[in-house]
Amino acid sequence: MGAEATLKQKNLTLPTPPKPMANYVGAVRTGNLLYLSGHGPMLTDGKPSLTGKVGRELSVEQGYQAAREVGLNLLATARASLGSLDKVKRVVKVLGMVNSADGFGEQPKVINGFSDLMVEVFGETIGKHARSAVGMAGLPVNIPVEIEMILEVE
Repeated sequence: MGAEATLKQKNLTLPTPPKPMANYVGAVRTGNLLYLSGHGPMLTDGKPSLTGKVGRELSVEQGYQAAREVGLNLLATARASLGSLDKVKRVVKVLGMVNSADGFGEQPKVINGFSDLMVEVFGETIGKHARSAVGMAGLPVNIPVEIEMILEVE
């Protein structure tokens, strides 16, 4: 089953792709690679659905859910760029950045919210990826998670 059919089967709705916050584009394709800029959680009335530092204002579970939301935003941008997520051959590399409280070290558990979604949508073979999960002193507009990724596409 392809990614588009999986989204329908699991009742996963992708949002409207978010607009870049500054002077950049959401995705750039070169050859068979699609580079997706850093994305944050869903926006409601122009504001992020969640803000704060994980390990202080937000729990690991809330960070996990934020990372899942970021994944849906990234998938929306990928679909807008490609026309269909069925054109994704492999999720290659992911950089997950977590707005972390001092001493917080659970970034991998937070970014699993994103990684688990990729495997859910694309399956193990396509969705499992190389990844870095790092803590940051701060992220734009105080979002808890920002993620960028590289896809191999047809």
